[in-house]
Amino acid sequence: MTIRRYFLGLGLALSLLGFAQAQTASPQVKFATTAGEFVIELYPDKAPNTVENFLGYVRDGHYNGTIFHRVINNFMIQGGGYDARYMEKPTRPSIKHEGAEVKAKGGPTNTVGTIAMARTNNPHSASSQFFINVKDNDFLNHSAPTAQGWGYVAFGKVISGMEVVNKIKQTPTGAGGPFPSDVPQTQVVIQSAVLVK
Repeated sequence: MTIRRYFLGLGLALSLLGFAQAQTASPQVKFATTAGEFVIELYPDKAPNTVENFLGYVRDGHYNGTIFHRVINNFMIQGGGYDARYMEKPTRPSIKHEGAEVKAKGGPTNTVGTIAMARTNNPHSASSQFFINVKDNDFLNHSAPTAQGWGYVAFGKVISGMEVVNKIKQTPTGAGGPFPSDVPQTQVVIQSAVLVK
């Protein structure tokens, strides 16, 4: 093998390695809100279906113009489902709960700054709504596929702008739209959510 061929082969191998790393890199989504900006890093290697579902809504512009409609200081902030008129936005079909898979892979849990999918009492009902934990909420983690143990799937974490999340959590709340409580009295609107990496 000539030296030239060796370096060509080495260059190709390094290029392919770089491509593979780019393909498996953790995507990042920047949220611009009326309270400021924050960035979330997602973990498709731990929660592939949940991340792809979330990114589908990001790519579609679904979150643009939605509000944080449920804010509980010392618990979480929730958004992604309602516009500023408190009208629920249409969604795609719900996704399968990935809690057991995420736990088996040592994925993220419901700790300060992690993002998780909101759902109804049906564990397989998550669609577009998400929440960001503002404290360690261990009781929300998956423990078993039972009525009390399904938990909520965390699939990413705030990597910058946590001060904005903390600002949102301190927003005074009350009744708003169809909700009797926990609604920010000054709306916090998601102006845009875009993939930045």
